[in-house]
Amino acid sequence: MAKPFASSHDLTEKQETLEILTEGVYALTAEGDPNVGAIEGEDFIIAIEARATPQAARDWLTQLRQHTDKPVKYLILTHYHAVRVLGASAFEAENIISSAATKTLIEERGKQDWESEFGRMPRLFKKPEDIPGLTHPTLTFSDAMQIELGGNRGHVDLQFCGRGHTAGDIVVWHPGSRTLFAGDLVEAEAALYTGDAFHMDWSSGTLDRVKQFNAENLIGGRGAVAKGQTAVNAAIEQTREFLTVMQTHVKAVHDANGHLKEAFERTHAALSPKFGQWPIFEHCLPFNVQRLWDEYDGIDWPKIWTMERDREVWALLQG
Repeated sequence: MAKPFASSHDLTEKQETLEILTEGVYALTAEGDPNVGAIEGEDFIIAIEARATPQAARDWLTQLRQHTDKPVKYLILTHYHAVRVLGASAFEAENIISSAATKTLIEERGKQDWESEFGRMPRLFKKPEDIPGLTHPTLTFSDAMQIELGGNRGHVDLQFCGRGHTAGDIVVWHPGSRTLFAGDLVEAEAALYTGDAFHMDWSSGTLDRVKQFNAENLIGGRGAVAKGQTAVNAAIEQTREFLTVMQTHVKAVHDANGHLKEAFERTHAALSPKFGQWPIFEHCLPFNVQRLWDEYDGIDWPKIWTMERDREVWALLQG
């Protein structure tokens, strides 16, 4: 029997947990749903990620407003995926910041990604009719950017660590509390989505650079906050393991002139004992294997996911 498409049948609301990691540093996690966060400046807020719709973003802001009423001056988008960016209008931010590569991806494939992700994960799109359109950054950078927090609060660093989950992922580093918002470059006990990834770059140099922050708190794209360097390093290495196991099994089938379905089945069998019960594993893996197969075919820049392509790949691999 074919499995339900992606997360289309996952309609159960997740329990959200707001944590104050240190004064003025907030993380909201939700049992494997996308994480968001915020950092207080002297008289403003830096918000990290925008959620899928303005209503979903307002729900997060309602919780944040129990602790601070400062205006949002900066909204940081770690990458371009729809569930991370389409709620941006709710923040009324002075500036929306992303990497230059993320801006390019929004312009190139933002509309298709919106339609694709809405089909894959409809529960995350609360009141989708409120989305005013694509989110376009107002400030971009190539490698690094620093934001002064004012007073004696220090600063925040935005850093491109290399191609990974997408071509344009950035991390948000708060040196004062040694807190790293890693976006979807790292997951903590949640499966990876790699449908737009650069697997070999990600699993090597990119994660090495993420690890060099020596963070004491790490908020990944999904999963609980990793606290302490042991837990932080475990989350990073769990992410690397997922990627390298995929590479081992997909490459073996590809090198033997096998078939994509065989590569999927072998990869599923190898990953499922450790990762199979974690959030969105079954949802993501067909798209992951297809993208990695494309890389071994020599396709460097990811093909655009459309609703039609989503369904074709799902039917082939999970049907």
